[in-house]
Amino acid sequence: MSPNSDKMFIDKELSWLSFNERVLQEACDSEVPLVERVRFLGIFSSNMDEFFRVRVAQVRRSIMLSSLQDGRSNSRHLMAKIQTRVLALQERFDSIYTELMRELIRRNILLINEGQLSDFHSQWLRVYFRDHLKRHIAPLIIGNHRSMVKHLTDNATYLAVCLHSKDRRQYALVEVPTKNVPRFVELPTGKPKSKKYLILLDNIIRHCLDDLLSPFFEYESIDAYSMKLTRDAEFDIADELDQSQLEKMTRGLKQRLTAEPVRLVYDRQMPEHMLAMIKEQLGISSTECLVPGGRYHSFKDFIAFPNPGRKYLENAKLPALDSAGFQRCSNSFDAIARGDIMLNYPYHKFSHFTEMVRQAAYDPAVKFIKINLYRVAKKSRVMHSLMDAVKNGKQVTAVIELRARFDEEHNIEWTRILAEAGVKVHHGIPSLKVHSKLCLIGREEQGETRLYCHIGSGNFNEGTAKVYTDLSLFTANQEIAREVEQVFDLIEHPYRRDNFQHLLVSPFDARQKLTALIDREILNARCGGKAAITLKLNNLVDEQLINKLYEASMAGVGVKLIIRGMCSLVPQIPGISDNIQVISIVDRFLEHSRVMVFHAGGENLVFLCSADWMSRNIDSRIEVSTPIYDPDLKQMIIDILQLQLGDNTKARIINRDQSNPYRGRGNKRKVRSQIAIHQYLSQYEKQAKARIKAEETSSEPKPNYPLLAAS
Repeated sequence: MSPNSDKMFIDKELSWLSFNERVLQEACDSEVPLVERVRFLGIFSSNMDEFFRVRVAQVRRSIMLSSLQDGRSNSRHLMAKIQTRVLALQERFDSIYTELMRELIRRNILLINEGQLSDFHSQWLRVYFRDHLKRHIAPLIIGNHRSMVKHLTDNATYLAVCLHSKDRRQYALVEVPTKNVPRFVELPTGKPKSKKYLILLDNIIRHCLDDLLSPFFEYESIDAYSMKLTRDAEFDIADELDQSQLEKMTRGLKQRLTAEPVRLVYDRQMPEHMLAMIKEQLGISSTECLVPGGRYHSFKDFIAFPNPGRKYLENAKLPALDSAGFQRCSNSFDAIARGDIMLNYPYHKFSHFTEMVRQAAYDPAVKFIKINLYRVAKKSRVMHSLMDAVKNGKQVTAVIELRARFDEEHNIEWTRILAEAGVKVHHGIPSLKVHSKLCLIGREEQGETRLYCHIGSGNFNEGTAKVYTDLSLFTANQEIAREVEQVFDLIEHPYRRDNFQHLLVSPFDARQKLTALIDREILNARCGGKAAITLKLNNLVDEQLINKLYEASMAGVGVKLIIRGMCSLVPQIPGISDNIQVISIVDRFLEHSRVMVFHAGGENLVFLCSADWMSRNIDSRIEVSTPIYDPDLKQMIIDILQLQLGDNTKARIINRDQSNPYRGRGNKRKVRSQIAIHQYLSQYEKQAKARIKAEETSSEPKPNYPLLAAS
């Protein structure tokens, strides 16, 4: 194989834009409830904000570096492709938005602007502005000696205002205060009462600009156009030995406030003199940073678009399921001791985990709790249980990752709160992010310490557990639990090296073991046996592992991939990736779980993972994958993967040209995997209850757990 990188690998940035196009497809899908379609516009916009803050910023830095080094770079060519793709997506976004507004009107829901107000609503809004909104607004007056760039909030929506008089123009910026007031305001019912009226904060401010400015400025007319600035999300943190990591992160967050602008989205109707003023103030000279758009920005707020109409305009709720494994006992630890338990969020209740930690906080037998924390909810029951545990004399260790992008400030604050409560807080290894999802609890039972552990694919976050699909394994398998304890020891003492017989741990042995697992399938295929690999990941961009999958395909291994986001692998290249099929599922829940299945001569090795197949996850982060040994849980995961691989409603085929075609249904029955998984798990839990009841009358021995073969 002599790979040509242009043909063998898709640029991860372009692949990411293809993923966000799949999100936009949901806003287009007439079978999706109307209000949910509007909310997908918000998801698309939020994704695009992060794309510019992170990925476009990286490309721009690469361009700057190559120019300083006077070398050739493909980054400029990539940036041109990105710009073309972004503009095309923005045009499609604007078209979909216009169509959805028409659809809302047909259902008597009107999102109106300041020019469409009745006298009644006009007067009502002036009172609303005075009583609820004005207190949160302080216009920024643009002058010759005042730097605008230092004072703008990243990704906030601003109204750029021009006050016209006979001999001059005076400019000001007004931030739309969405942090303090809901972006959408429902107006009181007028006549006819069947119509529901909504208005954006932006338009309330436009309507009341005279009330805001006329007491202090003289002008003949006033114009206002929206804009939004996106900055580079990375920041320079010097590796100074005399500063703690916490101090470095705090300084880095301050640097982000004045980071390099990477995108200016502006109302394409904005007059040239105003755009020129803004560009000068922000120091923007390149057109790569400029994205003309519509009248409104920060569409991420549309994620919370209200539904003032009928229930059918939203998705029907899928009730979260109880776990039969946990329900069998009032004590979470007794339940886990009886057998491994697997939860699949959001189909299962996250409260099973929070209840376990709550019980651990006051259970006299519990001696210590250790936990990895990457992103947690603002009002986290998990955090409060950890503090309660300290009050009850437990030893509590929390590894908080300060570099969780966009959650840094939140995690710094939790560091302070937990430390003041007596929790032993660690920030991991300076050179490695801690991204594993581990919780370890030690109990004294019959004079010995028995370990209980959680290994998962998702964060300990009550909020995201309602919308992200994630898997959590709860086990009292002492061999696995002791290896989880080793991972915590490695985080505290990074110069140690341990051998893991069960877990795959990045960056210590994961790449080696993944390569060995693929090589085993290649060998089986070459020997004429059945060989297969099934992977479900968020992102697949690591070129070494992609090359191994190409090698497997050429050897005859059947490779099936479910990749939600970036996929740099190119399927169906003749002679190279003929045996690789890739789909992506975008639906009401964000696909976030990571699973690997290797046929292994019929043994079916199943792993639950915290890591995607990206170089950073394999080589530069603490990540943990665990084998699933319980036969029922293995079968559950395999069955769920089969439901997803059979999805013919929300599955898109990832192909060479990144065109995102929906998988054809043909004459097959309709399969929408997320709905089918909920139905499957509901039936699974019913059967589990019956099985548990039968087991309670028997005395079968507990299964032995085999060791993962060392590679």
